Amino acid sequence: MLDLPTDLPADLAPLAWLIGVWEGTGVIDYEASGHHFSGEFAHRVSFSHDGGDYLNYSANAWLLGGADARTPLVAEMGFWRLSRPATDADPGPGLLPARSAPVVRTASDVEALRTPEGGFDIEVSLVHADGVSELYLGQIRGPRIDIATDAVVRTAGAKAYSAATRMYGLVDNHLLWAWDAAALGSDLSSHASARLARAE
Repeated sequence: MLDLPTDLPADLAPLAWLIGVWEGTGVIDYEASGHHFSGEFAHRVSFSHDGGDYLNYSANAWLLGGADARTPLVAEMGFWRLSRPATDADPGPGLLPARSAPVVRTASDVEALRTPEGGFDIEVSLVHADGVSELYLGQIRGPRIDIATDAVVRTAGAKAYSAATRMYGLVDNHLLWAWDAAALGSDLSSHASARLARAE
């Protein structure tokens, strides 16, 4: 049974099914730099909201080994939101306040953003602890999300990583996802996937 919050800003209605903490395991299967990376990992993902028109996101993964060993793999944080032009009623950039009174957006305002395919365009900004930042663009259509990088920025010391796609879906009350990546000189290809259950 999926309980959706009722106190969300209208812009979060299409993303509401993501809210909560999800935990489970997945598999890595990736070929790069003449090496085949494979293994099982534990994964914890959290989607939350603080009253804004976006979801807060955080995720951690640990490679699983013998004797309950857990080696950290990735830590990432970010924001998920519907794509819409910013107006004078929105704050920013930075600490700049809105130039006009706040506008309470309605379900009709959100419905006006629906695409011809029946979904909504979304933007996802992610920052990895290893020095990689990604901007994903894509669509949410019901309980399925498909996103692809529009931009990837790396620090000078970060490993080579140039593009990615991710797919998320709600199947039998589980969050399933797949991540394709272009890293370490390899072309975009299957990288990892996982099945997560909502944590109690």
